[in-house]
Amino acid sequence: MSGLAPYAATPEQSRGRRHLEASPTGRSEFQRDRDRIIHCNAFRLLEYKTQVFINHEGDLFRTRLTHSIEVAQIARSLARNLGLHEDLIEAISLAHDLGHTPFGHAGQDELNACMREFAPDAGGFEHNLQSLRVVDELEERYAAFNGLNLCFETREGILKHCSPRAARELGEMGERFLLKRQPTLEAQIANLADEIAYNNHDIDDGLRSGLISIEQLQMLEIFATHYAQVMARHRNLERRRAIAETIRAMINTLIIDLTQTTRQNIQQHQPQSPNDVRQCPPLAAFSAPMRAQADALKRFLLENLYRHHRVIRMTTKARRIVRELFIAYQNEPRLLSLEYRRATPLAQARAIADYIAGMTDRFAIKEHRELFQMGSNL
Repeated sequence: MSGLAPYAATPEQSRGRRHLEASPTGRSEFQRDRDRIIHCNAFRLLEYKTQVFINHEGDLFRTRLTHSIEVAQIARSLARNLGLHEDLIEAISLAHDLGHTPFGHAGQDELNACMREFAPDAGGFEHNLQSLRVVDELEERYAAFNGLNLCFETREGILKHCSPRAARELGEMGERFLLKRQPTLEAQIANLADEIAYNNHDIDDGLRSGLISIEQLQMLEIFATHYAQVMARHRNLERRRAIAETIRAMINTLIIDLTQTTRQNIQQHQPQSPNDVRQCPPLAAFSAPMRAQADALKRFLLENLYRHHRVIRMTTKARRIVRELFIAYQNEPRLLSLEYRRATPLAQARAIADYIAGMTDRFAIKEHRELFQMGSNL
């Protein structure tokens, strides 16, 4: 790929795959990773996993699949601005939520609680670690190995967060968390592209649902500034278009600020290779004023959208579904197909977590109904 900066990751410098394979023909190693992610089962299932709202609540609300595609679009734009490898950053972006549970963070939090309660030695449940587990072990598509056998750099970018305990068990992959080192710039940028996407698109979904209002959002500098500019340019613009124009402008401003600030950090530290990037402090960043505005937006969404009473009612039901499924499978593993039965309690708990994490919203609801309601599939 031409036009790459010296600090960009390249397939030629990759640390390789866990299982040796012949080099692909007509595409790079990072392109192969992206293609494998798009064709895997877990990626398709993201279509029916919630972002904020339960999947059946409306056709226009974001799902994990549409969110991942939006993250990839933002990340590729940033990669092009900074001379980074677009195929790698796209692969990371598309794979970053593969391990997410049904029902968004509510499902994740309850599954973590169940694992800590019923299998305290298993280390709980971390959705970033589960995404890595999906691409390393759980996908079953190839004769020679489990998982997708992705490049080290792609796997490194997928694992955004990791507990020290898990890091010690991951060997080379977990080393950077213990040594306080950074991943590639592609991974750093993909992480911030994720933040840009979910914050701004949760505004859109929150307004569409009626749970938050334009009047509330105008208390936030980042929204009020762009909304006023849109309305000054387009007087009497209808509400739906005004919201879309405002969010589009906010995303553009965040991308420009992130590009400029990251360039300044690169200029200050002068990395000449991906390994130099790993030794530097975080290079991908917003400016301090923009970081403050973005954090204010995150706090607003937490208090007014994610903790809205209608969302809390939904997440309470979701957590109950996850817990009751976990307990039912734990008490009677024969409810599971043979592929998810294990010989030891610890291994059984992890297999149950894998099974529940892989469910879509609608399948988890259906499975819960069949297990707990009389008259279902009797």
